[in-house]
Amino acid sequence: MDRQGLLRDVSEVFSREKINVTAVNTLTKNMQARMSFTLEVDSVAQLKRTLALVKDVRGVMSATRR
Repeated sequence: MDRQGLLRDVSEVFSREKINVTAVNTLTKNMQARMSFTLEVDSVAQLKRTLALVKDVRGVMSATRR
């Protein structure tokens, strides 16, 4: 669910996990935000941990790898 600060909160997770974001695309419609990130990660384990942390951000309904 879209809210003020959602992008910042998700970005803070990446920052804390020392993940470089190389691209981001966002679209908001009917109070739902879709965000697509291109990330540079060191391992699958780091990616799994980061996805779990993003899922814990208030307003996030799902976080998956494409």
